Amino acid sequence: MYVKNVKTPLLIIHSLEDYRCWFDQAVQLYTALKYMGKEVRMVVFPGENHDLSRFGKPNHRVVRLRSIVDWFSEKLRR
Repeated sequence: MYVKNVKTPLLIIHSLEDYRCWFDQAVQLYTALKYMGKEVRMVVFPGENHDLSRFGKPNHRVVRLRSIVDWFSEKLRR
């Protein structure tokens, strides 16, 4: 409903086995933002749940943090 109001570039990070925040809702948000021409990127982690940042597989935690750092590095260079 409010996707048209989004002005900030958005990085969506989601785990496929996160049953607190359903994956289909993340995909709907991503799709709506793309459809509206908004700047968005989505990173998905299979086999992870809501605790990815604390208890996820070490390689997934590294990729997650690298994705965040890269996103901010890219956006702050402008």
